[in-house]
Amino acid sequence: MRALRTLIAITLLALSPVAARAEGGTASVPQPDGYRQDNYRSPVPASLTGATVVTADELHRLMETRPIIVIDVLPQPPRPDKLPPETLWRPPPRHNIPGSIWLANTGYGALSLEAENYFRRALERLTLGDKARMLAFYCEAQCWMSWNAAKRALSYGYRHVYWFPGGVHDWTKAGYPTLSAQPVPMQ
Repeated sequence: MRALRTLIAITLLALSPVAARAEGGTASVPQPDGYRQDNYRSPVPASLTGATVVTADELHRLMETRPIIVIDVLPQPPRPDKLPPETLWRPPPRHNIPGSIWLANTGYGALSLEAENYFRRALERLTLGDKARMLAFYCEAQCWMSWNAAKRALSYGYRHVYWFPGGVHDWTKAGYPTLSAQPVPMQ
């Protein structure tokens, strides 16, 4: 019995924070005071102060029953530096949650002025300026980008922010479909 409990404990540690939370465990990653600045693909906290953490099933249910704006913040890979200019290059395909909006490169810890303005304007357009609209942020599993973006939306005054730390991985694992996506152009 002791061996079984040890195996269960090890398994829970390996699960995403949402899965660990669902099993009654807690993630040991503390929330930073500011934004995560590096090592974005690493274990994330189990919570985000001011936001509601959701699982794939909870997000799916919200999308079916409430007017929620779902935002993917995965960075778009840049064109390789050493690729000759005449060479055709296509970024790898991105599959995201159907109905979501891809605001690429908005989950970094520090945003350029251009990226910050792009993110603010996009949220204003998507919410029609209503900071009470529901916003859900995601990226990949174990990725700080969505945590940063959700935290930033809270700092802008949005009051109903949801964070889906499981990202596309947990979405597809739960059996939900994805669609090929293109990012909203920076304007």
